[in-house]
Amino acid sequence: MTQTRAALRPTVLTALLAALLSVLLAPAPASAASLQEVTGFGSNPGALKMYRYVPDGLPAGRSVVVALHGCTQNAAGYASGTGWTTLADRWGFSVVLPQQQSGNNLSQCFNWFDPADIGRGQGEAASVAQMVDRQLADVSGDPSRVYVTGLSAGGGMTAVMMAAYPEKFAAGGVVAGLPYGCAQAAGTAYVCMFVGATQTPAQWGDRVRAARPGYTGPWPALTVFQGTADYTVRPANMTALVDQWTNVHGADRTADVADTVAGYPHRVYRGPAGNAVVETYSLTGMGHGQPVDPGSGDAQCGAAGAYFLDVNLCAAYRLGKAWQLG
Repeated sequence: MTQTRAALRPTVLTALLAALLSVLLAPAPASAASLQEVTGFGSNPGALKMYRYVPDGLPAGRSVVVALHGCTQNAAGYASGTGWTTLADRWGFSVVLPQQQSGNNLSQCFNWFDPADIGRGQGEAASVAQMVDRQLADVSGDPSRVYVTGLSAGGGMTAVMMAAYPEKFAAGGVVAGLPYGCAQAAGTAYVCMFVGATQTPAQWGDRVRAARPGYTGPWPALTVFQGTADYTVRPANMTALVDQWTNVHGADRTADVADTVAGYPHRVYRGPAGNAVVETYSLTGMGHGQPVDPGSGDAQCGAAGAYFLDVNLCAAYRLGKAWQLG
């Protein structure tokens, strides 16, 4: 037995050395994609910054998601906190991340309430539209599969982009945001946020139609996520969004699907052609923030933090599935 063990030692040592050398000499893994700033993307009348995330080796013809951060946030934090960059790697699409500057708004909120920034061809809305054009050109993206989403002020700007540039977006996702033209309807942004504006569905719809005169469609579909305990942007704004966009699409305000997803009330409103035009998630007990569900499961994404609320439902994942990104 002693002789057998001694005989085996050189063989074992040789194997261990070979394994060690194979690790040391193996080629380094390819570096992962990272967030990159893009300059010179257009006249940029809104004086915004453009960042983007493009997965390594992304082929041409893929979707583009525009993700707009909330107040006090920035592009990098929103990219990782929401889970959008993780999903981009998993499913194969690129992400455009506009960033507000303090010179435009001290709290770094997108100016969803300022007439100078929400009209077609002007201000921040025009800057975001220029970012979309630049991204599509640079990555040879699919112009028929561009989507826009955002949190809070970014959600308000999402509705702006859907109204002012409907031809650029197949769908939008508003998270704790506001309907287009809300500040004007309510008198001030704060009344709109804390109380809500009183408008009929037709009046809400007219505000969208006035943003793009003569446009005959198709209009982007809308998904809304709203916490029932949100005291910063009241749930009345989700009701107004439903009224606004069902009217724009010629749909009634009776949900065609009423069920639960991850335990939360979920509604789907279909248009005259039978397609889903408005979808809502009412996050029971959730405050003001982006719904996330940290973890490694298939439906999980995002990271908990300030205004990223772990409620066992990831808004980015739900939007990605609705938009058939993966």
